[in-house]
This record gives sequence, C-alpha cells and structure tokens, in this order.
Amino acid sequence: MRDVPTKGKTATSARVSRPKIRLERTFQASAKEVWELWTTKEGLEAWWGPEGFTTTVHKLDLRRGGEFEYAMTATRQDLIEGMKAMGLPLTSVAHGTYTEVTRPRRLAYMTVADFIPGVAPYEVAAVVEIQPVGRGVRMVVTEDAMHDELWTERSTMGMNSSLDRLAKVLEARLGKRRTSR
Repeated sequence: MRDVPTKGKTATSARVSRPKIRLERTFQASAKEVWELWTTKEGLEAWWGPEGFTTTVHKLDLRRGGEFEYAMTATRQDLIEGMKAMGLPLTSVAHGTYTEVTRPRRLAYMTVADFIPGVAPYEVAAVVEIQPVGRGVRMVVTEDAMHDELWTERSTMGMNSSLDRLAKVLEARLGKRRTSR
C-alpha cells in the first residue's frame, strides 16, 4: 500500500510539510526480530537498500538524537549502468538522526537527502511502527515524499524493494526455525 503525491515539490518548498508515503507489511516474525533488523549493523546490512545494492553501516547510535550513517553501493550491472547514465555515483552515503526510539515498537528518524544533483539538501522524516498481530507483526513505514514526483516514485520503489528484501530475510529465518524442530 502506498500513497504517492500528485503534486511535485521544488527544492525551495522541500523544507515545508510534504505528503507522506505509507508502506505496510505483515510478517510471520516477532516484533523483536523485526526491530533488530531495523536497529543493528548486522540487521541493516542484511536487507537495507533496493535489490542490486549492498549496504555498509558506518555509524549507528541508536538513541534519540543519535546519528547513523551508511553507504549504499550499486552492485547489479543494469543498476550500475543506470546510475552512470544519470550522473549519480555508484555509492551514496546517507546520514541522519534518530528522533524516537521506542523498543521494539516505534523508530523515527530524519535522513538528509543530499545526493540529488541540482537539488539543495533537505531532511526526510520516516517512522517505522511495529505492532504484534496474531502470530506475527504488522509493520507500517511512513516517510515524507521527496521534493518532486519522480524522486518520490524512486524513493517508494526503493523502499518497497528494501522491504521485499526484509521479508526474504525473515522468511529465511522462519524456514530455519521450522527445519530445526
């Protein structure tokens, strides 16, 4: 499920309140498992970033006001070619600050979008909510739309791909638990 804004935003208006992107998933996992994948170096490096990218976490200070930094590198050939064609580096470093850490239910953070050619850096707020449901968890990710429709679509596609990778990591763990019984 996603909400994509119908109006684009300019770099100057990127600082004002923007529409939100909302993505929802349900997993057969515990809140603790999902939380750990969002909040540890090992967890994030296992799934963060769209398919065809690898992520290396350089800093992760998990507390309100704590900072994070990670590098995402394109590794799949078609993505490498696409990044080069758009004039983007193959590795981009992202950084931001945690604004709320409520274990294992809610994580909020601000990322600085400073990697877009010709666009002044601006902050993107995101909130991850993890709620137990039945024998699993429901996770809702809400984040600010980007400065225009194209970058909002790219961000949404990237987050959807990342969440698909998260689901695969959780499914693999579930499979291991089933076979070890």
